[in-house]
Amino acid sequence: MASAKAPARQRGNRTAARILDAALDAFGTRGYGATSLDDLARELGIRKQTILYWYPSKEALLDAAIDRTAAEVGGRLERAVAQGEPGFDRVEAVVRAMFRLAARHPAMIGFLREVTRLGPPASSRLLGALTPLVDRAAGFLDAEMDAGRMRRRDPRLLLLAAYSMVTGLATEVEVLRAFGEEPTLASLVRRRDELVDLLRDALVPA
Repeated sequence: MASAKAPARQRGNRTAARILDAALDAFGTRGYGATSLDDLARELGIRKQTILYWYPSKEALLDAAIDRTAAEVGGRLERAVAQGEPGFDRVEAVVRAMFRLAARHPAMIGFLREVTRLGPPASSRLLGALTPLVDRAAGFLDAEMDAGRMRRRDPRLLLLAAYSMVTGLATEVEVLRAFGEEPTLASLVRRRDELVDLLRDALVPA
């Protein structure tokens, strides 16, 4: 009996994952308000009731997408920090990790921006999940500044500015076009390098 239940459980897990993937993509590209459960069901080729079996409401699906995104972003940044050398190399490693995520999963970066735009309780849930990572990053910057390896700046304001620049440079397609920048992979790399140079000039002592 247990062996018969295992494949069914695996199929169920795959269905839940497909729903979550589709929701994250839709929320990050079209927006949360512009996406209905009926839309998702139609795109997935399943019944709306199937979505509601796994996620009892649209708000529950949003919460699951926030948790998934926070875990993915947090994991990528933790690995980037662990691999980078002390000093500005770690800052650069984090910026590169975020732009790599933007290149491979642009909807996820768009979803981060969408959650911020939605405000509480969605933005509070995201902030709560990312706060430990932000605290560690601010502590690292503060220690580097105390050691004289970086210029003194407000660590949290610096993190907020870098986050805003990354999400904006990666997702504000129409704004980029207004400045003559097409959303190509080459232009994304160029924007990443420009941001790294900007942060280096602001942080690394002459």
